[in-house]
Amino acid sequence: MRNSKYYPWVVVGLLWFVALLNYLDRQMLSTMQSSMQMDIRELAIAENFGRIMGIFLLIYGLMSPIAGIIADRVNRKWLIVGSLFVWSAVTWGMGYAETYSQVYWLRALMGVSEALYLPTGLAMIADFHSSKTRSLAIGIHMSGLYTGQALGGFGATIAANYSWQTVFHWFGIVGIIYSVLLIFILFDKEGHAGTKTSRLNVDPQKTPVKKASVLSSFGLILGTLSFWIMLFYFMAPSFPGWATKNWLPTLFSENLGVEMAKAGPMATISIAIASFFGVLIGGPLSDKWVQKNIRGRIYTSVIGLTLTIPSLILLGYGHSYVGLIGAAVLFGIGFGMFDTNNMPILCQIIPQKLRATAYGIMNMMGVFAGYIVTLMLGSSTDAGNLGADFSKLSIVVLVAVILMLIFVKPKPELTYNQEN
Repeated sequence: MRNSKYYPWVVVGLLWFVALLNYLDRQMLSTMQSSMQMDIRELAIAENFGRIMGIFLLIYGLMSPIAGIIADRVNRKWLIVGSLFVWSAVTWGMGYAETYSQVYWLRALMGVSEALYLPTGLAMIADFHSSKTRSLAIGIHMSGLYTGQALGGFGATIAANYSWQTVFHWFGIVGIIYSVLLIFILFDKEGHAGTKTSRLNVDPQKTPVKKASVLSSFGLILGTLSFWIMLFYFMAPSFPGWATKNWLPTLFSENLGVEMAKAGPMATISIAIASFFGVLIGGPLSDKWVQKNIRGRIYTSVIGLTLTIPSLILLGYGHSYVGLIGAAVLFGIGFGMFDTNNMPILCQIIPQKLRATAYGIMNMMGVFAGYIVTLMLGSSTDAGNLGADFSKLSIVVLVAVILMLIFVKPKPELTYNQEN
């Protein structure tokens, strides 16, 4: 199967479910606050809940560049299998938590394990797919994240009928079983570090290529001006992106006056479905446009991100079902078009052997933005200003769009052979 011409799409399918579990396991906590606070009273305080969400983001962010460095230097299959197993075990263990401290430290451990996945998975898919299908492949994979986010919204619903402990137990066990299954059916792209062909010296006359050190890798990445612009461009929408993940159910509940068991699925599903459509629009459009114009991926991404600007204003000030759900759908479509093109754009400015490292740096900054906004909106919720502060995030997104259009200079990609 691994030698089939269809295996690149098999990889997308296999990692789609990993992506789903990645976001499902982290998202459930945000929708089960009301259920958990009956047993763990500290979670009733929004600022404390913000700290729980924030420690995950802090650890996840710090680990992301490390994850990228490791992913560029080892067989990515085992990194994915190991990280999935650990975060699933942590999810299962969350069902046994009885104190605020236990939830806090389990959430921190989840940040370590989940950080290993995204740079690794995206770099693997980018290697398996050429520029003709890369954005679509990345986009389909990202839809797994959206699906996990949407299903996470049902955490409150399941908890209302069973218990929040049962929710964590069920999904933790599913992830553990799937990690074992991947051992037998997931394989890395031949030629990457840790694969069989990378260890064989097929040409004894050729001098072996010396691997770049960590410092020289960072130097090459950080010495690229376009990467710095891309870094800010990735980070800016992470403010509203993480805000919708962690606080949109609360915003829907407050602005519509409905219980969390109803607001959670409504908020997460509307954005997830819309994001999937954004992927279906942005992926093929980008893959076709870049064949005619080297900036095609940038233009597609910018169009999508621009759509999130009015949606953030509507989310902040909407108080009707039509207004809030319409704003969430608009945000989802735009964010999907943006999200599906980040790694493909990165492939146009960073060499292939450094993509996971570069994405890890970007992911770190994006998550730090999420950490800041999660704590900020926790305080805003307590002060009654959640909606107003939500809408202000549109200003940062507008600045990022302008900088991206002016300064980023994409170039033809380099393959492993060309780099060596």
